[in-house]
Amino acid sequence: MPNAWFETVAEAQRRAKRILPSSVYGALVAGSEKGLTIDDNINAFSELGVRPHVLGHAPERDLSTTVLGIPVSMPVIISPTGVQAVHPDGEVAVARAAANRGTIMGLSSFASKPVEEVLAANENTFFQVYWTGTKDQMIQRIERAKRAGAKALIVTTDWSFSNGRDWGSPSIPEKLDLKTMFKFAPNVLPHPTWLLRYAKKIDIPDLTVPNLQPPGGEAPTFFGAYYEWMQTPPPQWEDITWIKEQWGGPVVLKGVTRIDDAKRAVDAGVDAISVSNHGGNDLDTTPAAIRQLPGIAEAVGDQIEVYMDGGIRRGMDVAKAVALGARAVMIGRAYLWGLAANGQAGVENVFDILRGGLDSAVLGLGHGSLRELNPDDLVIPPGFGRTLATSESEDKIDARANTAPRTEDAVH
Repeated sequence: MPNAWFETVAEAQRRAKRILPSSVYGALVAGSEKGLTIDDNINAFSELGVRPHVLGHAPERDLSTTVLGIPVSMPVIISPTGVQAVHPDGEVAVARAAANRGTIMGLSSFASKPVEEVLAANENTFFQVYWTGTKDQMIQRIERAKRAGAKALIVTTDWSFSNGRDWGSPSIPEKLDLKTMFKFAPNVLPHPTWLLRYAKKIDIPDLTVPNLQPPGGEAPTFFGAYYEWMQTPPPQWEDITWIKEQWGGPVVLKGVTRIDDAKRAVDAGVDAISVSNHGGNDLDTTPAAIRQLPGIAEAVGDQIEVYMDGGIRRGMDVAKAVALGARAVMIGRAYLWGLAANGQAGVENVFDILRGGLDSAVLGLGHGSLRELNPDDLVIPPGFGRTLATSESEDKIDARANTAPRTEDAVH
């Protein structure tokens, strides 16, 4: 029997690809148009070098920090992702893994498990919402998360519904009935491990989103909820302030890529932002999040907490993001591949990989604490940064990331 443990996130991805039906795996890869942003999210980290010390290393390292006042064992938290049909335990397994590793669970409003079950598995859960439906519906969903005990609200507003992938989009049914299962059998039957997991639970994924279920009604399907979202007029800045008032607690605005937007987020009253391009699922050719992080962190990092989401595959990636101003990073595909590979234990495996790599980075760079990481630990090539802003005053960025003329503000 093969060893269930894997030593890299790349191996977790390979196992997920073997285990999952191609349509399910394709949904995880996702992306838009040519996929340049997905590639840049990952490749940009490889452009950053490090400056290790040879002696004087700290015998022990402190990797802990806080996120919105919540102590976490390391600066890695779960980014909310939609219906997690890669494993029958879905978001509950992810929440347990995060709790066991001392960190925070981000739960999507499009998740396959209800917020109450996830909070029971991890009390440090942030609930994510899109601007979808009516204000009354928004209030109902927010109040439900509040009653369940969610510690913060994540508001995602950065999806422009760009569609069409050069490599093709996966075929995903709206619901699973006998007719649909027969149609998809050729795609599913070659993946017995995935099938057996659901067979043992006597369960099949129903592809509904229970956290958008109206009082006394039925939970909509994922595509039904997605259609509602597409038909809802997009939010404005005053709507973010309104959400903050309705929630009454900490709010994270996810998807910020511009310095001027980061400043407006501060004015709107949010407590934190995540520098993110929606994992490459929004407008293709948006630069990698790590390229935009330094300028945004410099502009607002002394007023609100700044996180980064996109392309994290190694503990060294975490160290580089923290060195460039992130208080924490949010991971998405990495933990989903771990979930597909080995359930809750696979997610814990991913956390352990990231923690081990981060500890090695802090050690080799001559620090005793995560908080000591800084840009001087990195070799930042000329033109690495991308500052997306609207005026010269907002284009200020660490000079080490801009020592050569910048010819474009898009990914290579």
